[in-house]
Amino acid sequence: MGGNNCNVKIYGMKIFVLEVLSAFMVLFAVVDILGSIPIIISVKEKQGGIKPIQATLVAFGIMLVFLFTGEYLLGLFGVDIPSFAIAGSFVIFFIAIEMILGIDLFKSEKSSNSSIVPIAFPLIAGAGSITTLLSLRAEYSVWVVITALALNMIFVYFVLSATSLFERILGKGGIHILKKVFGIILLAIAIKLFLSNTGIEIPR
Repeated sequence: MGGNNCNVKIYGMKIFVLEVLSAFMVLFAVVDILGSIPIIISVKEKQGGIKPIQATLVAFGIMLVFLFTGEYLLGLFGVDIPSFAIAGSFVIFFIAIEMILGIDLFKSEKSSNSSIVPIAFPLIAGAGSITTLLSLRAEYSVWVVITALALNMIFVYFVLSATSLFERILGKGGIHILKKVFGIILLAIAIKLFLSNTGIEIPR
């Protein structure tokens, strides 16, 4: 009897680990913190630095809040998920324009606020991440989603902490090229996010 209970627990743990791994990979792909390195470096240069722990905790907090109260919270303001995603697409669009053209659109003093906007939101805890969280909650238990999210945030923290290392490896020339390339990619993501949530279709 005891052996059967032990086997059930081990099987249950295996299922939990597999589900966490699956949810982790989905979130990892959507957050795409590795692909955001050029953007993070760009913001860091412009604002005079970022605080990895602050950016990570704020992003984690935003996503936890939306995990439990997302649709209800937006509903209080008469806002739905697609509208929220469209708003996020505009922020991403302007960040992309800054990177491609080398201009300043976000006028702000050098401060730790850059750790929150645009790093924590909408770069990490963006519309894509939030809508993905809501989708994952419908598929997995809340503990699976929270665990997968926490693991992603640990990885995000280490990437944010290592931006100086990436700067040294890439050099100014490499960073400049990556900024332009990822700026175009980010622009395409913003346009896709806008189109998919407005229902506008581009003729092929």
